[in-house]
Amino acid sequence: MKIGYFLSSEEYTPAELIEQARMAEEAGFDGLWISDHFHPWNDEQGQSAFVWSTIGAISQVCELPVTTAVTCPTVRIHPAVIAQAAATSAVLLNGRFTLGVGTGEALNEHVLGSVWPTVDVRLEMLEEAVEIMRRLWTEDGFVTHHGKHYTVDTARIYTRPQQPLPIYMSGFGPEATDVAARIADGYITTTPDRELLQRFRDHGGGSKPTQAGFKVSYAPTEAEGVDQAHRIWGNSGLPGELSQVLPSPRHFEQASQLVTKEATAQSVACGPKGDVHVDAFTPYVEAGFDEVYVANMGPHIVDMMNLYRTEILPELRLRKEHSHE
Repeated sequence: MKIGYFLSSEEYTPAELIEQARMAEEAGFDGLWISDHFHPWNDEQGQSAFVWSTIGAISQVCELPVTTAVTCPTVRIHPAVIAQAAATSAVLLNGRFTLGVGTGEALNEHVLGSVWPTVDVRLEMLEEAVEIMRRLWTEDGFVTHHGKHYTVDTARIYTRPQQPLPIYMSGFGPEATDVAARIADGYITTTPDRELLQRFRDHGGGSKPTQAGFKVSYAPTEAEGVDQAHRIWGNSGLPGELSQVLPSPRHFEQASQLVTKEATAQSVACGPKGDVHVDAFTPYVEAGFDEVYVANMGPHIVDMMNLYRTEILPELRLRKEHSHE
């Protein structure tokens, strides 16, 4: 199992994300996730830079592979433009780039005034978008496409990597997971759901790579860790499809009032204790994911990186070695 670091574009400035990427490599992480948002989930998070600029800068300070977790290439930005952005990122990263895609959230995608489609339509749009992007990365001539949702007129991407980019797709329910198994090169999720992971593998995913990510809240004390997790990322505790349909940060702030601090404390690894952080990986390890990415909440990034460099990553790798004996 590879262990990566998850860069939260919603919480940190571009300069902070670039520095975190550099520190993650020095700490011994195997790769990077980076979120792709137009808005943060709430105003307390307070950031949301254009991810493609940040990825370009990261490529100049860090040799780790990068995956977007995840980009929605369907509503706010046309898939032909995402195809160009992703191809440039792959060139800058010397091929160490994976385009993670998903059906998106109204929070980010409604901003141009488009009607937010139902989930079935969003999946249909995503499948067509993936087809367009792959054609633009692989065909030698100009691409023309007249589909149900998109039109592409004699388009050609000139700057692209030698090998086509892998596309991983997020799946948080059975229908999306089935589509991911059928059309994607890998699977992305943020829950250690064994049933969905097995469904991906059984419905065509087979041995394709699988990734999962979660957040921790490092702080000098557990109480401070709980406080900052609840204050900054209370939205993580919202159930069901709310995260896909609420249209603005203020709606997430309103809904997050239903999430108690006790619920946050029970669901998030908080504080400075190494065993708490190691144990947070256990459900993902036991579920059988190939790669797990961890994000930090709050300002204590340097101390969190030091803990992971000296204690967490060595312990996780030691356990992995013992599991294969």
